[in-house]
Amino acid sequence: MSPHAIADSALPQLKISLSYSPEDSEQTARSLIFALYPEWKTSPGSVEFVRFKDGITNTLFKALKRRPGYNDHQIDQEAVLLRAYGTGTDILIDREREAVSHSLLAKHQLASPLLARFNNGLLYKFIEGTPCTPADLRRPDVWPATARHLGRWHGILPVGAAIASVSDEERKWTNINEIIPYKPIPNIWTIMLKWIAALPNDTKEERERNLQLNQEVERSTRDLGHTPGLDEGRYILAHCDLLSANVIVHPRTEKKPGDDSDVSFIDYEYTTPAPVAFDLANHFAEWVGLECNYNLLPARSQRRAFVEQYVKSYRSHQHQTEITSEQLINRDVDSLMREIDKFRGMPGLFWGIWALIQAMISSIDFDYKTYASNRLGEYWAWRTNETEIDGKSAQELPLRERRWAQE
Repeated sequence: MSPHAIADSALPQLKISLSYSPEDSEQTARSLIFALYPEWKTSPGSVEFVRFKDGITNTLFKALKRRPGYNDHQIDQEAVLLRAYGTGTDILIDREREAVSHSLLAKHQLASPLLARFNNGLLYKFIEGTPCTPADLRRPDVWPATARHLGRWHGILPVGAAIASVSDEERKWTNINEIIPYKPIPNIWTIMLKWIAALPNDTKEERERNLQLNQEVERSTRDLGHTPGLDEGRYILAHCDLLSANVIVHPRTEKKPGDDSDVSFIDYEYTTPAPVAFDLANHFAEWVGLECNYNLLPARSQRRAFVEQYVKSYRSHQHQTEITSEQLINRDVDSLMREIDKFRGMPGLFWGIWALIQAMISSIDFDYKTYASNRLGEYWAWRTNETEIDGKSAQELPLRERRWAQE
């Protein structure tokens, strides 16, 4: 059976021919839930919706049935998440691929079951727990669990099974294919090029901007596309969006026997093949929050402690039992730390391009233009200082680079 067939077989059979509408939010959400669970409409107990407001791409609700006599834990056990796609986000996200990724993750017990798809979104089981804030990512009970869970994710997920199809648009990036032959497509490089192609290209300023962004993606692919990682250049299936709200801390009483983590990850719409150093650098970048408070960026010693937990988990989930000595673990950690240093500016380019598109299409109340400027500024600061950071005084470095260099 092909990887695509494996992935497709895990997709939910229920497809609901209805849509969520923000103009009629309550009624359309109820219609979707009743299509999934008709019994909720007639059985005792109210149906309620709780809206989560942390995301800046989609609309997310928790739907719950308050059955008489049920406590909060019992109610959460059958709760459903309704995620409606943001306006125009098909430009950014391949929704078919997202569903395949979600199903693949559920098959490996890394995501809750995907229950149904509807015209502009997904319905899936609620995960009990609390979304993190940026400050939570530093907690001594959270960051090691996050590192171990990410190691598990990267260690067991088959990259090929998450690639549902390759679009004609992605096939045309032959320049990327020539730079990094034999790498899975799509990947972070082709996705960025696809996003740039969706940007306005009418004015001279827009054409110059797009040309520069294209050149930077190709430059970065040449510089970093062959990064070895832990397995001689193998790309992993990267989450790519491990911001704080996508890390869920479980109630301690709910930890499953044999589980190696107290956390789960949610929101898989940007999941794609990438060098492992990108996913790690991106997570560290998310410690600063959407406000881009670079004082919260983890310093070198904190990153190293995280990477050590990650490497041990990654190796154990690949059943590489021979790589257990402290010397060999330190070798992997040293190598990965160097690679993450090289990737520290790439999340800024990735999310900067993304924010330029969101500024055009999104109806969410968020200042995407300023966010794009901040994130692209991270990339340019890295490019300016990538070979000179050790030789510069702290006063000469931008705040983010200065914080990154701190021990």
